[in-house]
Amino acid sequence: MLRVPYADLYSALQKAMQQLGLQGDRADLCARLFAETTRDGVYTHGLNRFPRFAAMVRNGSVDVTAEPERIAAFGSIERWDGHRGPGNLNAYAAMQRTIALAKENGIGAVALANTNHWMRGGSYGWLAAEHGLFSLCWSNTLPNLPAWGTAAPTVGNNPLVIAVPRPKGHVVLDMAMSQFSYGTLAAYSKRNAPLPVPGGYDTDGNLTTDAAAIEESQRALPIGYWKGSSLALVLDMIAAMLAGGLATHQLPLDPTLEAGQSQLFLAINPTRLGTPDELDRIVEDIITNLHDTTPLDPAKPLRYPGEQTLHLREENLRLGVPVEPELWQQINTAQ
Repeated sequence: MLRVPYADLYSALQKAMQQLGLQGDRADLCARLFAETTRDGVYTHGLNRFPRFAAMVRNGSVDVTAEPERIAAFGSIERWDGHRGPGNLNAYAAMQRTIALAKENGIGAVALANTNHWMRGGSYGWLAAEHGLFSLCWSNTLPNLPAWGTAAPTVGNNPLVIAVPRPKGHVVLDMAMSQFSYGTLAAYSKRNAPLPVPGGYDTDGNLTTDAAAIEESQRALPIGYWKGSSLALVLDMIAAMLAGGLATHQLPLDPTLEAGQSQLFLAINPTRLGTPDELDRIVEDIITNLHDTTPLDPAKPLRYPGEQTLHLREENLRLGVPVEPELWQQINTAQ
């Protein structure tokens, strides 16, 4: 891996976005979301994801000029159409609107249809937490996860984000419905490294830690077995129904054509129900209890969701952001 200063990474991505046709502030924001994702250690959905994003722009699945539009509203809930614009820009706008609704009404929700891959879902949980809000958001995906009881990809590996604001470091859960996301499987496969625990089945139907075998079989293991595939199913239902958009089974099977997703963004203002000091005391007591629990391995203390992100963010800003040399050369050569 090559270490690149964050400012250089951001600058290279800005130029790359402009080459794809994004302009002004939209190019800057799209580049920043990719750069921050990489800075925070979510490499599979940051710079490593950029080639697929560029391919989708070039094949017409992503319209870089399209912007999201509100098409319906009722109380604190709004329905938006993303017009197949860049997924991270659509999602960022949707969460910003959700935040405004929550600050005005105590709770807010935006259902977004006809959009594209939002890259790192956690970006929008962090955004809400920075405004002092609880948030939940999720997206459906193409069918790439077997429902329990079948070997056929039936449900989406639908990412779910839950964020809790905390002055000392926000708590942000960002998880897929499989034990390992397909981006993580690809990363392990490329390194020819075994997964730490079984993550799916091989073509013979055996549980395995071989990421390449899982990629070949397309049989990732749902979290909680039947519970994970059931959760994926209901998340798909709620997002598609509220957004008035496509469900998982209606999305293209080709990842480079995966356009038209449905997403939901929800934010809650907790200060309507308690003072900041009261709320902070509760979350600190919970985290203190977690940290004080004796770990099985003394070298691996217990962490809350998002704690490792803060560590990697500091390290990568100090030492430089890890990037694959070939990909770094590719992005700079194309400009």
